[in-house]
Amino acid sequence: MNQHPPASPAEKPLSTKAPANSLGSLLAMVRSELVRAIEAEFASQNVDLSFTQYLILKKSQELGTVSATELARAVEIDGGAMTRQLDHLERKGYLRRTPHAQDRRALRIELTEAGHTIWRDPAFACSNRAMAAAQRTLSASEQAQLHDYLERVLHTLRDKN
Repeated sequence: MNQHPPASPAEKPLSTKAPANSLGSLLAMVRSELVRAIEAEFASQNVDLSFTQYLILKKSQELGTVSATELARAVEIDGGAMTRQLDHLERKGYLRRTPHAQDRRALRIELTEAGHTIWRDPAFACSNRAMAAAQRTLSASEQAQLHDYLERVLHTLRDKN
């Protein structure tokens, strides 16, 4: 016979019923839909950028002048993909490669004036509109909770100790 009192709601075990989608699947689907929504916003505003190019420009704006390797790491793409994207962005006039002052073998990636200007263009607020639309059914408190949960999961995954 069970001698223990019933568990409080906080102590109840997680449901044994499997969710329709795993956390990994849900995160992948959310990311895919956000990418699709942001690229649709870009297209509607005649902004000729892919999501990856947008991320590269955003990180360049945040980090300043960096190496291609540092930028690839920040955007989480491999070196070959970064080179192709840098070629596209350089042709579009948004960034340039300049020689490294101390290492003549290395190049530094920096935004051009057009690359800096794009952030002040109201048409470029596409990602903000897509993010707001994605969260429109969440209250401000729920948005804060979601952000907190995802930050905690990310920190847990990055914590190697």
